[in-house]
Amino acid sequence: MAQRTEPDELPEELVGPLERGLAVLRAVAAGPGTRHRPGDLARTTGLARSTVDRVATTLLRLGYVRAEERDLLLAPRAADLGNAYLCSTGLPEVVGPHAVALADALDESVSVAVPDGDGVRFVAQAARRRAMAISFRAGDVLPAERCAPGALFAADWADAEWETWRARHLKDPLDAAFPAVPPRTPSASASASASDADSVESDFRARADRSRTDGWAADDQLIEAGLIAVALPVRDATGAVACAVSVVSHTSRHDIDSLAAIALPPLRAAVAAMEAGLAAAPAAEREALPTGPGAAALKEELGAGFLQSLARGLDVLCAFGAARGPARLSELARLTGLPRATARRSLITLRHLGYVREDDDGFRVLPRVLELGHARVSGLTLVEIATPHLAELVVRVHESASVAVLDGEDIRYVARVASSRIMHIDIRVGTRLPAYATSMGRVLLGALPEGERAALLAGVTPEALTPHTVTTPEALAEAVAETARRGYGWVEQELEEGLRSLAAPVTDGRGRVVAAVNVALHAGRSSAEESLAALLPHLLGTAAAISADLAAVSRWSPVRVS
Repeated sequence: MAQRTEPDELPEELVGPLERGLAVLRAVAAGPGTRHRPGDLARTTGLARSTVDRVATTLLRLGYVRAEERDLLLAPRAADLGNAYLCSTGLPEVVGPHAVALADALDESVSVAVPDGDGVRFVAQAARRRAMAISFRAGDVLPAERCAPGALFAADWADAEWETWRARHLKDPLDAAFPAVPPRTPSASASASASDADSVESDFRARADRSRTDGWAADDQLIEAGLIAVALPVRDATGAVACAVSVVSHTSRHDIDSLAAIALPPLRAAVAAMEAGLAAAPAAEREALPTGPGAAALKEELGAGFLQSLARGLDVLCAFGAARGPARLSELARLTGLPRATARRSLITLRHLGYVREDDDGFRVLPRVLELGHARVSGLTLVEIATPHLAELVVRVHESASVAVLDGEDIRYVARVASSRIMHIDIRVGTRLPAYATSMGRVLLGALPEGERAALLAGVTPEALTPHTVTTPEALAEAVAETARRGYGWVEQELEEGLRSLAAPVTDGRGRVVAAVNVALHAGRSSAEESLAALLPHLLGTAAAISADLAAVSRWSPVRVS
């Protein structure tokens, strides 16, 4: 991985709280587990415990981390930092669809990676669901010498870049700094270790030279036994390598020669289309991104425990995601609402840490930003995203809460948090219920296009599950349509006598309803009007929070249900 600026080169205008805040966020993202105690973070970063506590307070309030008891965990909003880089490159938008089409055509996994110093960082995956499948995530970084894209990138390295790579490899010959790959087997002696390092370098240089001549590179089980790949570079309008695209398979299906024979022709066609798309896609003017409370307001609310300069620096980093291409200082100041001098100090700090580069045409955010938790949060499922919000909702309303998805004519429960009441609704994850008689079902049916909704309802024969169940096709269609119009679902004792349920839609980043969240309670506890007034604001807030997190995580990576 690329080297950071040495401590004796510290810029005078370095923003200390931003530097320390990113160190804590990096430690939370890079740790071997998902949960971190503040004391452990203090030892990892070398910061004072009080400093870590102030950073944690700020990151919690901004939504980049969340707390469970005394532990800190990455929150879905951490994806916004990596999304800023991905949006600014245009790669997921331009290259991604061609990668998916190629994966479908070959029935093999396809990955897109970019150079990151002397490492290779994945930015997109179109994976096949198989018993033996690749498990890399967007944001994972690999040593350049252990993958096909690394040889393509190294083909353009100057002597200084080779020296940086060699220093890193000698310092970390087992690749311990790359948790996404299996570690190398240690040598029995120091002399054998030195010999191994020379052998690795000789082989890597030979593969880089060969890729320069052939125009493509191969990975014949460099990462792991059985894993093979072929890769081609994708160049931008200036002729520089923007990324590399790999077709990945397994020796149970191909050897490296048969994979190259089958994959290279369609891969070359896909790369040509990608390069045409990168050349044609214009850089758009950046528009301000939606934000939460401003840093100044949060500082006033939280006082000395809130690090305003950390919040401002993260705002500057996220602002790069408003459009493709480099950004001028004046543009970033406008987008964040910060004085130019404040934005400039944040940029100086981000440049010092290796997250931003300054070119003649402006500042560019760099792929290293993806180390700030993107790989971890981009792999979150809908269940993992929703469950913390359900738990918070249950604490507020003291009733059970669930998330369900539409599965044919039924809803299927995928996440649930039960209340602590002696009498509570006993439904488990995996339970299927008829959509027509449930509040979540009506929300999900109401979100379907009218033609699809009508066709599905035409195939439903409602049963009178209770005396209150809507059973006529006309009344059911109207109940679903009314749910869609008002934006929430309400079912009063239609599924089971005494059971009342209120539901709201959960949307992804494109505004599509992908799930529903509900609160269920006994109808005898209060009147319908009292339940609606007490529960609906909290339920809508929870649906909005889940939707916002889902939008961040699913911006460029598909989110699985569970």
